[in-house]
Amino acid sequence: MIKTSMLRASLWLAGSSLCALSAPAIAAAPVPAEAPADPAAEAEQQLTDIVVTAEKRPQSLQTTPIAISVLGSQDIANRHVTSLLDLGDGSIPSLKVAPFYSRNSALVMNIRGIGVLSDSNQPARDQGVGIYIDGVYMGRAQGLGTAIYDVENIEVLKGPQGTLFGRNTEGGAVNITTKKPSGEFKANMTAGFGNYGSYKGEVHLDLPAWHDIAVKIEGVVAHRDAMVKNPLEGQYGFNYYNKRGLHAEALWRAAPNFTADYAFDISYDASTPLYLQLTTPPTATTVKLAALGGAGVVQPVRADTANVGVPQQLSIGKTWGHRLTLDWEVASKITLKSISSYRNLNQSQYDNGSAATTMVIGTASNFTNANFSRYSLAQFRQNQVSQELQVIGEVPHLKFVAGALFYQEKVQDNAQAFYTNHFTDAAGSAYVLNNYNMDTVSIDRASHVTSTSVGAFGQATYTPPILDDHLHLTGGLRFTRDKKVGQLFIINGATPTVNGVTQPQQLNAAWSRVDPMVNLAFDLNRDMHVYGKWSTGYKSGGANSRSLTYAPFNPETVSMFEIGAKTEFLNRHARLNVAAYTGSYKDIQLDFQATYQQFDANGNLITTGTRTTTETYNAPGTGRLKGVEAELTLIPITGLTLTGSYAHTSVKIPNTANPFRQSNGTINTLPIPIYAVYTPTNSASASITYEVPANGFTLRGHFDANYDNGFYQGYTDPVYTGPGAAGNVYQPKGDSAFIVNGRIAFADIDLGAGGAKLTVAGWARNLLNEQHMFYKAFSATVGTNGFFNEARTYGLEANIKF
Repeated sequence: MIKTSMLRASLWLAGSSLCALSAPAIAAAPVPAEAPADPAAEAEQQLTDIVVTAEKRPQSLQTTPIAISVLGSQDIANRHVTSLLDLGDGSIPSLKVAPFYSRNSALVMNIRGIGVLSDSNQPARDQGVGIYIDGVYMGRAQGLGTAIYDVENIEVLKGPQGTLFGRNTEGGAVNITTKKPSGEFKANMTAGFGNYGSYKGEVHLDLPAWHDIAVKIEGVVAHRDAMVKNPLEGQYGFNYYNKRGLHAEALWRAAPNFTADYAFDISYDASTPLYLQLTTPPTATTVKLAALGGAGVVQPVRADTANVGVPQQLSIGKTWGHRLTLDWEVASKITLKSISSYRNLNQSQYDNGSAATTMVIGTASNFTNANFSRYSLAQFRQNQVSQELQVIGEVPHLKFVAGALFYQEKVQDNAQAFYTNHFTDAAGSAYVLNNYNMDTVSIDRASHVTSTSVGAFGQATYTPPILDDHLHLTGGLRFTRDKKVGQLFIINGATPTVNGVTQPQQLNAAWSRVDPMVNLAFDLNRDMHVYGKWSTGYKSGGANSRSLTYAPFNPETVSMFEIGAKTEFLNRHARLNVAAYTGSYKDIQLDFQATYQQFDANGNLITTGTRTTTETYNAPGTGRLKGVEAELTLIPITGLTLTGSYAHTSVKIPNTANPFRQSNGTINTLPIPIYAVYTPTNSASASITYEVPANGFTLRGHFDANYDNGFYQGYTDPVYTGPGAAGNVYQPKGDSAFIVNGRIAFADIDLGAGGAKLTVAGWARNLLNEQHMFYKAFSATVGTNGFFNEARTYGLEANIKF
């Protein structure tokens, strides 16, 4: 049914000439059908070069021997992308973006299925994908959901990037570049509104250069009301956001060979969590389900109203930062570059989105005064400073880049959790709000850490004077030393007590790494390039702030072989890029539950109980990674662009036993299966765009369809007692997804005043209103629960440029 609807929509759009928009970084000037064909007109319809900076210098995507996907500014407009979270619909199949559990205030980033097994929301832990904006590393998962500014390109570099990008890039890197001040007076303004009370506004203003200083000022605002209503009057609903930000940049061309680029940005991001739905009841026969006033708690389809009213405040993120980039061409084709930055982040995380799954209250038959609706509160603060120096040069037959990096961040967090509601009758058919004051609720856990990283790197590409300069050999090496010094001073609501000693637990650990890279590339001709690459990357070691002992764990590492081809054909009307890879995954950081037990100096058990902590362990054995990726762009006729991309991803992690003592005093030696999380095995994206010149305007349209076959959110089974055991309760997999987005615009309407152009557009995300549970969990005492994807959103917007 979905495929039929999509086909009908595509045929109707093609027949009525309403599909029109450029595909990633495609320059296709409209030519009237009756215009005579000539070489210049034909050339305008060809694919144009996409410029990337994956190797620290501007160069063509097609001649850069790395698997890269690129979204340009027009792609971002086509898909109505407000923040990085909107890339979670699958526009780049190898990239998975999702909220951290229910929290839109922190993002999970995954490339090729690597680096997301652990809780990177903590101060002393990191993700395996590095996020860079204009060369500055974003150190935290928090703060990534803010509205994005005037983006030139989003480059997704796939596979380990340890040599040029360093730590925490074992899966890859997302390299975002913004548009620079032009030195000419320009204005680009957008305003729009949509369903769920949404609105969006952007102003990008370029000022004329003054004394060789070009200035750009821009502001953004984006708002959407809650997608799931909260029955408790006066409280925010679920999946709400309100974002705003300001960015100012000054580019000083002090001399023909020297520029200084200073930027300041500040943003505010308020959001509420996703709503965790209970879709099937518990299966345990001893568990009773509260009736909630006869309404029940099971909601098998995507809800628009929660089944219980709960307190819900805004999670508020505030970020600001400075960047100074200096470029000095000290000699012909030799450039010195400096990137200095300071950033500050404050993020509150308030999550009461899981109330529906706490309706199960043990085995009691009397619910009177039973508490439920556990509210999770956390405060997170971080500041970071970084300094990178680069030497970028070229001499006959050799291109090179070398540099050094200093990075330091100071992070602290705390967490509280308490129940906000309770039942008032034995049947659980009525409930009231608890009297609570979060200021008087004890801190459940708290920690702080200072992370320092220093590194030096070099990479060179040698083109020997043979084979008409078609052979290119690249070698690179990076040395990095990481150190983390911190303290866990509250765990389970108290100062840690370890083996009879009550005191904060200290972290003081350091690790050194060397990450090499070798790449052999060959130009078969102007339009066909092949390469083979071996590279490594790692995710830094750290400590778990849910642990009792705050014991350090080591980095996890990836080593990967990749082969690829980048080709253009049909007189540059078609582009096909493919890559295949295989590799090893070692020292994988896994979390396991452990019992809160204490021992004396002789190893005798002195304290036991039912409280648990979460401990992190570098798993033994070697995981295996393999996959294939393909991207196709085709311009079959004037104005029509078709794109398609596909990724097959396989991550195999060895079965691993929980090495920590359990409540019965034993250590379970049974290896249990470990699932790759946030990793669809198969994913694909396709788009059709078409542009039709008309009388006084251009009609543009864009539709894209995005598919994946679902993924696991938890990496262990709820219950596992052995291979094929009857009592096993297996980890459920999220549903497959098929998301269609669209945009139709009346563009470039001449307003006659100073060359001003008006574009009016209608857009829709999840056009077919498809629904699926992308995050799914199950236990016998709770039932099946999870998060649904967002319902259809749509709106109108107007843009003026002059």
